[in-house]
Amino acid sequence: MQLVAYQLGLIEYQHSILMQNRLAELVAERRHPPALLLLQHPHVYTFGRQGDEGNLLWDQTELARRGVSLHWTDRGGDITYHGPGQLVGYPVILLENRGTEQSPSRNLVGYLRGLEHAIIGTLMQYGIAAGQVRGQTGVWVQPDMLSRCTACPPEKRQSPAKIASIGVHVDARGVTRHGFALNVAPDMTYWDGIIACGLENQNKVSMEMLLESSPSMEAVSETMGGSLAQTLGYEIVWEAGNPPDA
Repeated sequence: MQLVAYQLGLIEYQHSILMQNRLAELVAERRHPPALLLLQHPHVYTFGRQGDEGNLLWDQTELARRGVSLHWTDRGGDITYHGPGQLVGYPVILLENRGTEQSPSRNLVGYLRGLEHAIIGTLMQYGIAAGQVRGQTGVWVQPDMLSRCTACPPEKRQSPAKIASIGVHVDARGVTRHGFALNVAPDMTYWDGIIACGLENQNKVSMEMLLESSPSMEAVSETMGGSLAQTLGYEIVWEAGNPPDA
């Protein structure tokens, strides 16, 4: 089965929600193949279903000065950041009718692990060794790899650092929305405005911080799309333009 991927550039957060909702209807009705939106957002903090306003550290004055908008969403998890230089991916696929019982995309837990494995595979292609952390959703870089980060203070190289976040929603029809965010080369100071995922003192890192030169967003987007399609058992097809009725 095909996975139709769209590279969309910089998209306002609320517009991306409308895109996902429309695609979810089409995918549920089998009027559009499974889809993947790959994009960036202007600076935004989003709260998930477990969101705690106490994890937002900046006041309204600082948010306005920094140009950050706020949104509450129906994805899992607490608060996170999206911004330019971060690759955001929104797979819109139907879970219950995918593949065999062994397919990583057939159930929610398997789907989450599939997203993690696809991100790990993408990072490996850039020479970055990354992995999972027991009991957490997302992708981390271990201290031995963090030794490459010359900009990181020594104390920040002693524990794993998160390089990609994941938060999803599956509706009653089994269609996924929301997805993952991979730190390619964002302004990392925006993480200072939140307690990300509600976890104190969580290290953050980007691909740019670990490589001699940062890869282009287009290159990472293409690598990630191919890795995700392979992991979930699809054939990727790149589509020019916007999704239907977007």
